[in-house]
Amino acid sequence: MTIRYLKEGQDAQALAAADAKVRSTVETILADIGQRGDMAVRELSRTFDQWDPADFRLSDDQIQAAVRSLSPRELEDIRFAQAQIRKFAQAQLDSMQEIEIETVPGVRLGHKHIPVQAVGCYVPGGKYPMIASAHMSVLTAKVAGVPRVAATAPTYKGQPHPAIVAAMHLAGADEIYTLGGVQAVGALALGTESIRPVDMLVGPGNMFVAEAKRQLYGRVGIDLFAGPTETLVIADDSADAEMCAVDLLGQAEHGPTSPSVLLTTSEPLARGTLAAIEEQLQRLPTAEVARASWAAHGAVIVCDTLEEMLAKADELAYEHVQVLTRDPDYFLQHMRNYGALFLGPRTNVAYGDKVIGTNHTLPTNRNARYTGGLWVGKFLKTCTYQRVLTDEASALIGEYCSRLCHMEQFAGHGEQANLRVRRYGTRAEVPWYQPVAALD
Repeated sequence: MTIRYLKEGQDAQALAAADAKVRSTVETILADIGQRGDMAVRELSRTFDQWDPADFRLSDDQIQAAVRSLSPRELEDIRFAQAQIRKFAQAQLDSMQEIEIETVPGVRLGHKHIPVQAVGCYVPGGKYPMIASAHMSVLTAKVAGVPRVAATAPTYKGQPHPAIVAAMHLAGADEIYTLGGVQAVGALALGTESIRPVDMLVGPGNMFVAEAKRQLYGRVGIDLFAGPTETLVIADDSADAEMCAVDLLGQAEHGPTSPSVLLTTSEPLARGTLAAIEEQLQRLPTAEVARASWAAHGAVIVCDTLEEMLAKADELAYEHVQVLTRDPDYFLQHMRNYGALFLGPRTNVAYGDKVIGTNHTLPTNRNARYTGGLWVGKFLKTCTYQRVLTDEASALIGEYCSRLCHMEQFAGHGEQANLRVRRYGTRAEVPWYQPVAALD
């Protein structure tokens, strides 16, 4: 197996040093919010966002003013995107069946899907107004049946971004806040005098928001552990350099720490893509960010075979995987570690990010090895229940349970079973704190 790097990104040691600084900063901020509540949140908002409104929660009048400020075309575009996302989320929900079965006569076991009761949705918006994140989080939670959804986004150029507010509202948010950064997710998770705590946090964010969610996990649930967005383009010699470069830079513009990788069996395509990236960076409006990202975190990897590309792609376990090969379905059938696949040249990561219907909150940092992305099921707790309907069934299960408990040396557990054997069976002589003897 021969794998060649024509370009490599930053090494893991440099990334770890940066992560340590972020962890320390976030820990201090969360402790401050936990101790001082609203006062800390307001000070942090003034410091980081120069935002100090009378109330961080938007009123109905403010929400309606934001909606009215958008053109009919803008509102229609938001509604179209939300219709696609709602349709796919509903189909996912419909696939989740509640069950109840009889395992032995008189024993009924089942599970129910119960919505999380309160969810906080973070929508990034400081650098770029991430309107789509409102659809992906708020709307999906509402399809799942979450009764209280609190959505928040930072200011954009000093004010609430009207399209983000409108998207939150149209998606069904019950509370809308203009509050960003660690102070936003901290307030939602920990609660303050004016913000009721939630049970779960979802949504993407910068490295500080992602770290805050990591530290808050356990106090609340989260969708997943997220890092900077990632994209992997898998291509063979049927692809063209222009499209590869566009699809790589389209994600590199997210931020200066966003990895973008080309994985290909064609060295001419690899070299052509490198040249096309340099050419496009001369005219890309977001080139300042994309150039920094590509310089530090871009990579071009050349393999000899499809099988080598598959193995490398599964090792990378990237968030977004764009497949530009003669047979994209080969990767659909065989690839195991990815956030979302984009199969063929007619689709791309931007479609998934903004409008096509699948969710754009996806695993990064190789987390795709053990989890998928945000979906309607993340907002549902699958909870089991049991019924024992006959005396005979209770006594039967009790006999087995008693002996198994004593194998583990749990006498108190065993007595729970023994009591049922005495009361509901025909063996009143069963001694306390001893395993029930088998009759055969």
